[in-house]
Amino acid sequence: MIVRQRPHALKLFFTLRGSVIQQIYPQLLIITLLSSLVATIQHVSPGFFPSYTTTPFALLGIALSLFLGFRNNASYDRWWEAREQWGQLMIDARSLARQVISFMDQEMEAGPQTRQRLIYLTIAFVHALRHQLRDTSPWQDIDRYVEPEHHAVLRNARNTPEALLRLMGKKVGYCRRQRLLSEFLVQSMDERITSMTGVLSACERIKNTPLPFAYALLVHRTTYLYCFMLPFGLVSSLGVVTPLVCVVIAYTFFGLDALSEELEEPFGLAANDLPLSAMSRAIEISLLEALDVTELPPEITPENGYLH
Repeated sequence: MIVRQRPHALKLFFTLRGSVIQQIYPQLLIITLLSSLVATIQHVSPGFFPSYTTTPFALLGIALSLFLGFRNNASYDRWWEAREQWGQLMIDARSLARQVISFMDQEMEAGPQTRQRLIYLTIAFVHALRHQLRDTSPWQDIDRYVEPEHHAVLRNARNTPEALLRLMGKKVGYCRRQRLLSEFLVQSMDERITSMTGVLSACERIKNTPLPFAYALLVHRTTYLYCFMLPFGLVSSLGVVTPLVCVVIAYTFFGLDALSEELEEPFGLAANDLPLSAMSRAIEISLLEALDVTELPPEITPENGYLH
């Protein structure tokens, strides 16, 4: 994720961080060369390209803007829903830890160890969810928070976060049988685990259900056709200025298209994706502090303006 910048007016035109120029510069280069070639031919041989009215290009540009705007709104909705789900996960994890710390009977022999293990499982779930959404290996982050006898079960599980939630449920059931928690608190903690299950399912839905391919294909094709046809329609009226105008229009349309693709998958490692690593570490630190752990992992800070 890009750390918020507030560039002044001049710097705004030269800022690359957070922009999509890196993704679309090949298309812009092609449009520049094509429009320059068309403008040069028209300048050397006036009348080589017939004079067209710009009305069809204006109408097509309006329609394309509507399509791109709708697609960007849909992509942003996915990005924002993903952020809301991780915000809910932070609420659930902190609330569950608070309930465990505040109400679990610490006078009984099994109390302190059970409290620690339940909070550790919560931390492991957060890391496991992040790794599943990014298709990376979670074991380096979660092994130290899970009892060794559960490692084999987790490695054989098809869905590691879901397996961790089951272990958390068993721990709550153990607390009920050992009378470490009252019936009311057991129900309240189970509701928190259920809410975390909802976060897991919602994130899986966002990850596994992209926008319809046919719609994305239509927008891609229309954008390319429009930008490649544009120099031929404008050269008779704009002349040598045609390359500049075409590149600006192409930057707008190709940029919106590339940005919507990036926001469509909010759990990745692209510049504008969610900083799942930083959010996971924030939850981890918060829960370890609840256990009065003094040696905390360092916070993840931005590197070169990026927060991962």
